[in-house]
Amino acid sequence: MSHPLVQLAVEESENPLVPPIPELIIGLLAFIIVFGFLAKKLLPNINKVLEERREAIEGGIEKADAAKAEAESVLEQYKAQLAEARHEAARLRQEATEQGAAIIQEMKAEGQRQREEIIAAGHAQIEADRKAAAGALRRDVGKLATDLAGKLVGESLEDSARQSRTIDRFLDELEDGASKTEATR
Repeated sequence: MSHPLVQLAVEESENPLVPPIPELIIGLLAFIIVFGFLAKKLLPNINKVLEERREAIEGGIEKADAAKAEAESVLEQYKAQLAEARHEAARLRQEATEQGAAIIQEMKAEGQRQREEIIAAGHAQIEADRKAAAGALRRDVGKLATDLAGKLVGESLEDSARQSRTIDRFLDELEDGASKTEATR
């Protein structure tokens, strides 16, 4: 049996941090094999996935740029259409205002024409009524005057031709006297 001191001395000669050489060689070979396997099999797949991802990101950026350019183009078209629509609306408002003014002018002219027709028809009716009233008045006044004159003279004045001439002469004298009186005023 060895003494605990001897055993302690043997253990002190071995460094616990440095592995024995056969283990070091086996560990180094295993590391090289695993590293080679990973380099051959895993690294190309990782590179491939990274390349695909890079292309997808670049493609996405390009698509985003294209979409942004298209959106800006559509926005410009929308703005142009909006400006055109506003211009068209202003033109239509102006046209409607002009048409309204023309319609109002036409309606005024038509109203004036109808007014003048109504006035002319009224004047014609008044003139016809005046002539009818004057004719009726002449007959009535003539009959009354003839009757009165017949009573004064004491004989009948039934001769219609003489009666008409007398009445017409009397009424013409009355009208002349009335028009002279109006002229002096």
